Amino acid sequence: MHLLRVQVPDFRGLKDIDITFEKEFVPRIFPLGSQNGGGKSTLLQLIFVLLHCSVDEEKKPFLQDLLQGFKINEGDEKILAIIDIRDEKNIVNLKFYCNKFSFEAGADDLDEDINSEEIIYICYFEKVKETFSHDYEIRTATELKCRFNNLNKKQAELFLDKVSHKIFLAAPSTQVFLFLPPDSRKLLFSNSSNGDKNYYGILESARSKLKGLFTYDFLAVELLIESFKDARDRDFKQAIKTGVYGNNYQTLTNELNTFLGNKRINLDKDFAGVNFQLYNNGETIELYPEDLSHGELKRLSIYVWLKLRNIEDAIVLMDEIEIAFHPDWQYQIISDLKEWAPSNQYILATHSYELCQALTPAHVKEIEPKLIKAV
Repeated sequence: MHLLRVQVPDFRGLKDIDITFEKEFVPRIFPLGSQNGGGKSTLLQLIFVLLHCSVDEEKKPFLQDLLQGFKINEGDEKILAIIDIRDEKNIVNLKFYCNKFSFEAGADDLDEDINSEEIIYICYFEKVKETFSHDYEIRTATELKCRFNNLNKKQAELFLDKVSHKIFLAAPSTQVFLFLPPDSRKLLFSNSSNGDKNYYGILESARSKLKGLFTYDFLAVELLIESFKDARDRDFKQAIKTGVYGNNYQTLTNELNTFLGNKRINLDKDFAGVNFQLYNNGETIELYPEDLSHGELKRLSIYVWLKLRNIEDAIVLMDEIEIAFHPDWQYQIISDLKEWAPSNQYILATHSYELCQALTPAHVKEIEPKLIKAV
């Protein structure tokens, strides 16, 4: 699975975006650079939500929240994004577009094209309600649809379902996510700490529904615990089948510990958490959170996420991956991704010159205002 090209004519701060990600480039890692405010995060979120949410009814509210920022005149048809994807030998062109219309409240058929063989109807949401008389109400809504090429409608629906499982977004939880309800974003400027009134609580609820979303914070403890449990279960299944326990648990432990030098990670006996120890000259010292660097734990979390989720032959969008990394590690993360999951395509929204310098200049894609100034 490879994202070949994305075009966004006009969405929020994105204007006339047209970026190509060459299939023949090795490695398939593309930094996406710009200065602050260039729209890198917006672009990644738009790609992710369109491809991850368009075929799942439970996820369509995220599309509707995203579209709150899409301006369109009534009666117009406006392109939201055009996305070209290569899947094996096939190239599929997906054109996502919206139209705004008015209808009488209670109308049964809101769209004449819903049975079209060239269009997939995705969703609509109401924007404005206007009462014109005491007898009926006129509502204004926006529809989101998708046109496609080289496929019939059934094939296109199957393709969208396939790509929904092959698109991933990783970002810091401090990012403003445009696919959350607009009111929840305002909570970032609120001092409320109530669970249902807290931005991070709402984000956590969204993560449970968006399986392709990962937020890298201090340490993804739940992922680590899940990976240990999975390895344990595979060892037990092997014991039932062959009478001999497997070595998946030990292999996982060894792999994780290679990240930490003379430090070791262990699972708590009750599987409720993890702990770290330092081995130094034959002495074992218990480590506390302040003894571990943010950067090494973040790097460990990314590795576990890619491995545990079996993310392969996928499109992986990563926002500001360089946060908390020393410049040497910003450069090194390119080699890490190639080693950890080489079959993926990575698009890395970044401010890091070091990260960009780990690849050829042709790999680096930029949007205005550009990250790298012309000499």
